Amino acid sequence: MLTLAGLIRGHRPDIVLMGATTLGRDLSGSVATELETGLTADCTNLEIDPATRLLKQTRPAFGGNIMATILCKDRRPQMATVRPRVMAMPARDETRIAEIIRGECPVREEDVPETVIDLIDEAGSAVYLDKAEIIVAGGRGIGEARNFETLRDLADALGGSLGASRAAVEAGWISPAHQIGQTGQTVRPKIYFAVGISGAIQHLVGMQTSDVIVAINKDKDAPIFRVATYGIVSDFSEVVPVLIEEFRKRLSRPGARPPAHNPPPS
Repeated sequence: MLTLAGLIRGHRPDIVLMGATTLGRDLSGSVATELETGLTADCTNLEIDPATRLLKQTRPAFGGNIMATILCKDRRPQMATVRPRVMAMPARDETRIAEIIRGECPVREEDVPETVIDLIDEAGSAVYLDKAEIIVAGGRGIGEARNFETLRDLADALGGSLGASRAAVEAGWISPAHQIGQTGQTVRPKIYFAVGISGAIQHLVGMQTSDVIVAINKDKDAPIFRVATYGIVSDFSEVVPVLIEEFRKRLSRPGARPPAHNPPPS
């Protein structure tokens, strides 16, 4: 932290951005405190105001009920963290050349009061939703925990992964590792099935940048339909089994590409 703060003081950048990962959240807060500047965490959008050159930092606020745009007018640097996969990867520009500036680390090992004694890996199956190209996510609208097995069948038929809304996780229907949204994982799959999910802003910030969103909900006024590419107004129990049967039939044809789950990162 002190090394990074020293580099920032030396180079005096107007803006410092970090990933809103476990490490990034911890480091950014410490650096911002050391530099006596502001920090906007978990941003979903960043823009530069052309008139003032201020960084417009947008993130959910008041429990995710509104989207707030925050400015740091008087302190420098302007600091923000961004959750992984919130923004699209820009096209590669071969004309841009970056300069790598190597700095010195003034902190010695004996200056660090903490010592890592051992690392213990927690046993359990990992869920790599951030790498999945197809996600089938369920919410409170599916009614009960056992109905996630139906959604799992759909995910398996497509070679996708199983996700969930915060409401489904808090109900104890599925583990927190599957949660998508403001307090869960941020995903950007090619296809996202939102089944029985109303579409509260807390969930939308974690999946609304998916390439294609298919919403299945019996409430025609559910907010999820505002961001959906395709919407089906019906009870999931009538729609999902038909989709499973149809996808299995089509993918079993000669020449059809078999479903393949995304392997965990090496």
